[in-house]
Amino acid sequence: MRVFEVQDIRLDPESRRVWKGGDEVAMSRKEFDLLAALISRAGDVVTREELMRDVWKTSFWTSSKTIDVHLGWVRRKLGDDSRRPHLITTLRGRGLRFEVAVPERHGALS
Repeated sequence: MRVFEVQDIRLDPESRRVWKGGDEVAMSRKEFDLLAALISRAGDVVTREELMRDVWKTSFWTSSKTIDVHLGWVRRKLGDDSRRPHLITTLRGRGLRFEVAVPERHGALS
């Protein structure tokens, strides 16, 4: 199984370990699964429906906050500011994307 390395985040699916730079980051099972679902498709938009299916193994919507709560924990652990994220960005109405590079900022935030 391949190790994913994007920006300064490294994720090893086999050992279920995550590092930011040289420091290991402890993650719960769901946090790891959420991060793995995003980083394995870095640069692509992953829909909330896909995340519910792949991470929570369900096709029904348990709560619109489930993903947001876990995403908040993942962002906090990785030092990704939710107001100005550089790792995981939210594309309203489309889904989430793990950025392959730090997004450029143009003027005011939209």
